[in-house]
Amino acid sequence: MSEVAAPMPGTIVQILVKEGDQVSEDQDVMILEAMKMENPIAAPAGGAVASITVKEGDKVDAGQVLMTIE
Repeated sequence: MSEVAAPMPGTIVQILVKEGDQVSEDQDVMILEAMKMENPIAAPAGGAVASITVKEGDKVDAGQVLMTIE
């Protein structure tokens, strides 16, 4: 199982996948807005999205787990 964590504090502006979706390594799965810039967050590994622990509009901290991939 792989965890997708926030690389920096910010706000989740878009979630590009849903639970159950298949993703590939380095595929963008979320957009995090930080310092007025939109930063894509990529999957660290391929697999199925097991859980998404945030929703659009949530403020997150650096290192916070955003989703898990099995």
